[in-house]
Amino acid sequence: MYDYTDEPRRIILMIDSKSFYASVESVKRGLNPLKSILVVMSTAKNAGSGLVLAASPRAKQLFGISNVTRATQVPVHDKRLIVAEPRMNLYIEENLKINRIFQRFTAEEDIQPYSIDESLLDITTSWHLFGQTPYEVARQIQLTVKKETGIYLTVGIGDNPLLAKLALDLEAKHNHSLIAEWHYEDVPDKLWPVTDLARVWSIGQRTATKLNQLQIHSMGDLAHTNPYDLKQKMGIIGSQLFAFSWGIDRAIVHQKYTPKERSYGNSQVLPRDYFLQTEIEVVIREIAEQVAARLRAHRKQACMISLGIGFSFSENESGVHSGFGRSLKIEPTNGNHEITTTAIQLFREQWQHQTIRHISLTCGQLIDDDVQQLDLFDPQLRHLKQHQLDQTVDEIRQKFGFASLVKLSSKDKGATAIERAGLVGGHAGGNAYD
Repeated sequence: MYDYTDEPRRIILMIDSKSFYASVESVKRGLNPLKSILVVMSTAKNAGSGLVLAASPRAKQLFGISNVTRATQVPVHDKRLIVAEPRMNLYIEENLKINRIFQRFTAEEDIQPYSIDESLLDITTSWHLFGQTPYEVARQIQLTVKKETGIYLTVGIGDNPLLAKLALDLEAKHNHSLIAEWHYEDVPDKLWPVTDLARVWSIGQRTATKLNQLQIHSMGDLAHTNPYDLKQKMGIIGSQLFAFSWGIDRAIVHQKYTPKERSYGNSQVLPRDYFLQTEIEVVIREIAEQVAARLRAHRKQACMISLGIGFSFSENESGVHSGFGRSLKIEPTNGNHEITTTAIQLFREQWQHQTIRHISLTCGQLIDDDVQQLDLFDPQLRHLKQHQLDQTVDEIRQKFGFASLVKLSSKDKGATAIERAGLVGGHAGGNAYD
């Protein structure tokens, strides 16, 4: 056994709002989130192209719906099923309300929102003020949130954030109380027997397949594999997975993570399959200009541009690759023209007329935008004038909204920027008070 003597032992709660979007919509309709039969589905008016964003527990049970089910697989004609369009503004408002409740039980700096429906709480120094045990405190938090918002919470309790997350995902969601508690000593009995490696946080299907190829078929196998061999075969992720298999996580919630290198990007799942080059390049241009505007807003320039293209579902079924990605180093820039031109160049070099459903663009290797490199062969300073024009457009959009000033190409068929300007997180914002 690993000697956990020097490992941090704190009292961490990983809290999940159960089927969050669907639960919020159920509560707003006066329904019990655990008994309602409801799905939140993007582009519900166009059932052929949407995705299920959230499904109530009963909808999952009755129809086998998951959060990645396509609209074509949803029995929308079943009168028992309520189909709701997303209202992201409402979900954000409810998330903020729930996190304000968390602040009654621990200091704000000891709360780390993990996603819109999950939060990490470190209650090490405060739990004794609210109950005899951390379990009692978790139950009190559940009851408070249910009373004030109608939302059910699932809670994992652990000695560190990893154990709290594993307790949440692997046990709490299946317990009647929706609470589970894991300590270092529980790892052999609770974690090692897991054989469906893809269920474990941080291990996706691709990594699970690679581990299986290394004759690692359970978390116990992973814990008893030579860590040096794992690192040699899988890189740094191999060392991380070995530590995870023993429940090791030395992160402290109030010590916020600051990435060594930032990047700015944007991605879109297209509303339908795109196969015309002109339509695809219009969207690439729109995304590139949005990312360039973010760079300018943060006074950064990019030295690397990466383009990712995801093929349509029909292309994936036909046996071709799921997409492609290309990167290119460039002279430092945050200009619309330079970033757009590079992105379209990367696309044309790789695209072989496949149908497209997903586009992403990332600008990395950032430097401060505190100087402008002038070109001796540009006596009219066209580059500087274009930079000033880009900044002027940014200022107008910041004041009057993105759609107040757009290129004519954004009115072409296939363009998405104007429609997406009113979206929140890629989905309809809705009215939080409807």
